Amino acid sequence: MKTLLILTGPQGSGNHLWSKIFALHRHVLGWRALDSEYWIGHDEEPWAHYWQNPHELRNAPWTASDWHVTSISVPFMNNGTPDVPDFKAFVSGVQNLGYRVKIAVLGRDRNILQHQETRVRGKSTFDLALAEYSQFALPTFLSYELLHLYGKHYLQRVEKELEFPIDYSNPAIDLILKEDTNSKYFQPVSEQPLDAVAKHASRKKK
Repeated sequence: MKTLLILTGPQGSGNHLWSKIFALHRHVLGWRALDSEYWIGHDEEPWAHYWQNPHELRNAPWTASDWHVTSISVPFMNNGTPDVPDFKAFVSGVQNLGYRVKIAVLGRDRNILQHQETRVRGKSTFDLALAEYSQFALPTFLSYELLHLYGKHYLQRVEKELEFPIDYSNPAIDLILKEDTNSKYFQPVSEQPLDAVAKHASRKKK
């Protein structure tokens, strides 16, 4: 059955990163333009027109592949104005065509999302996303931190859970994950009260 995977997360949670990864598989029709561009606005995402006009989903490039992936954040920018996608209309439109829909909700550290969204949009917006996603029935959750920690092993697990092809052995994965953008939000901390206790507990008793 033809399948459309929806990647969605709070603004700044890694939509572009995950879109690059899923588009690597030769059987998946994804956001291939990201292969040569680090970042592109979501108004140029291949399915952007259908998010705005779900009644036209029958005209989407369904014959090009059995596996499709689209990406949209919550909120997304609609002519410069933050907007929440109409998931109900979009998903119903795909299912009414007889195709399967899978939803993957992206996650990232809450504090980093707050800093990132405030820096880029002027205020934190992830509460909008959390409210929207609470209506989803058992989506798959994808973690930015677990992806960078476990890499290809994590992607193997994601492929099985989603039942959606991922080219987790592709050498391009290493390049995509080379930079962990979380690192710019971190700085070393001074010694904490429990550090000495932990060090003492780890010593072998004599």
